[in-house]
Amino acid sequence: MNIVFIGAHPDDCETKCGGTAALLANAGHQVHFVSVTDGSAGHHLTHGRIVAARRVSECEESARHLGLAAYHILPNCDGHLLPTLEARAGIIRLIRQTQADIVITHRPNDYHPDHRYTSQLVQDSAYLVMVPGVCCEVPPLRANPIYLYMSDHFRRPCAFVADLTVDITAFWDKKVASLAAHVSQYYEWLPWISGKDFLGAPEDVPQDPAGRRNWLDQRFRTLLGEDYGQESYEICEYGRRISGDDLRRLLALPAADKQ
Repeated sequence: MNIVFIGAHPDDCETKCGGTAALLANAGHQVHFVSVTDGSAGHHLTHGRIVAARRVSECEESARHLGLAAYHILPNCDGHLLPTLEARAGIIRLIRQTQADIVITHRPNDYHPDHRYTSQLVQDSAYLVMVPGVCCEVPPLRANPIYLYMSDHFRRPCAFVADLTVDITAFWDKKVASLAAHVSQYYEWLPWISGKDFLGAPEDVPQDPAGRRNWLDQRFRTLLGEDYGQESYEICEYGRRISGDDLRRLLALPAADKQ
């Protein structure tokens, strides 16, 4: 199957779905990651093209660890995304070009405007990907994809509901490797912007590669707590309707012991 994970920024998909992506790619599915923005605002020391270029190389390294078919970065400026017709057309074209069977993205209630607008853009594509008169240069899909949401902790106006939970224990190391590929984020930007509230302050980050990798692994295990080793998804009301059990069978996933 063709499975497309759509995040607002480089590293969003890895953070929420890296283990699932590795598992599905290993099973023979064609897995695509998409960053709707270029990530150019995601650093405290440098900005613009310099950061965007770093993010491209980091995405390529991440894709290698996860076994992705491709990692797409759309030409929208980080921190300036709006749900415009032009941005919507870019999403529709990509979903058609990848012949997506399943599309996974952020939920619409989220702290970051880029995440919220990415969610809206993807939702707005859920019918239009089949309409021939929209984005006429790319043939429409003949079947609507299944649309899913990544997990989050936001509770208003509605809390995340897990319709599908995937055991990623066997692919945890690949997920951590994909996160570690985003050096500018996990070892530089996120410690600076979030500090002790997330991974730790910049002075907590080890300098040697092995120490950094182990630090990142342990920090994520601690942050996830009882959710370590699993990734969950909510079925969107748009797109093709399916139950969690049928989705599990469709993807040939084993029963989730940790659910």
